[in-house]
Amino acid sequence: MLETEEKPLRCDVCGELFPVDSDLLVHKCTHNGDNIIKCENCDKIFSCISQLSVHKRLHSGQKTYQCSICEKVFAYRSTLAVHESTHAERKTYCCEICGKKFSTNNNLTNHKHIHTGDKPYSCEHCGKEFFSQSNLFYHKRKNTIEKSLQCDICEKIFSYNCQLSDHKRTHLGEKSYQCDICMKKCCNNYTLSNHKRIHTGEKPFQCDVCGKSLSSSTNLSYHKRMHTGEKPYQCQLCGKAFSYKFKLSNHVRTHTEEKPTCEICGKEFSGNDKLSIHRRIHTGEKPYKCGVCGKAFSDGSNLIAHKRTHTGEKPYPCDICGKAFSFSSRLLLHKRIHTGEKPYLCDICGKTVSDSSNLSAHKRIHIWE
Repeated sequence: MLETEEKPLRCDVCGELFPVDSDLLVHKCTHNGDNIIKCENCDKIFSCISQLSVHKRLHSGQKTYQCSICEKVFAYRSTLAVHESTHAERKTYCCEICGKKFSTNNNLTNHKHIHTGDKPYSCEHCGKEFFSQSNLFYHKRKNTIEKSLQCDICEKIFSYNCQLSDHKRTHLGEKSYQCDICMKKCCNNYTLSNHKRIHTGEKPFQCDVCGKSLSSSTNLSYHKRMHTGEKPYQCQLCGKAFSYKFKLSNHVRTHTEEKPTCEICGKEFSGNDKLSIHRRIHTGEKPYKCGVCGKAFSDGSNLIAHKRTHTGEKPYPCDICGKAFSFSSRLLLHKRIHTGEKPYLCDICGKTVSDSSNLSAHKRIHIWE
């Protein structure tokens, strides 16, 4: 397969940029109002009946194209063609760090940036840096999009009219996409597709750093922040940054609301969920049990971390020497070897050490003096 440089396509009417021919073709229909055909379910527009017929398979869940190799089925012939190429593709470019293989040297180069932390593509407007040129392209597009594609309720901005239409349904409560297994209704096809994976167990999105598989691209993006350390959500009151929006929301409440308090010991918490976990210390409740060894835990995150002792998974690599760890806390301690940081101070003699356990061991020297 030949390596090709990414060349965004420009609409010759309004100048808007698109990454692929199909997106540009659909967009051009908006300039030719006489031939527009609209889907009654999602308001997406098409230039001919045949395009609308193919699109409607998204709503019906109809999948008529089957892969002759693995028998996976698809709604569109083009999607099947892309899928079948993954069987035929020769992946001759191998990452010497993690062993993952790629079909082009360009893909391998972009992948290596995850290990090195390099972000060679930067936005000339805001300075934000990206691992790949395609990520930079979508960033620019999102930030130069017309105001007409902004939700008038919450002001969120979208790249396409169909995305805006889908989004508005979340405010209106409209759910026109139905699961044919459990009959649950969803606001858009993306949410429906993710939901169906609950039934199938499919996890098609794989992390190229640690190999973990996820059920959606959104979950994969969240997961990758473990490796990159990215914290895009910042508190406007104190400047503290977080990897996930829900953690920022919990944190903001510490500034604006009264903290939930344990009625047994009086300890305060930033959210009721943390208080509930804490209470199990007093009750001894451990509802999360390991299916391998039977060990029980008071909260789900501790069980997830424990399971790595069985699987050998080490999702936290050191960006300096490459050594990987099962727990983020151990990576933090390890990094102090490189930085020389010793944040724990003995209040008796003033000696500093790299972790609390070493401080406890050191203080025993003074006890026997």
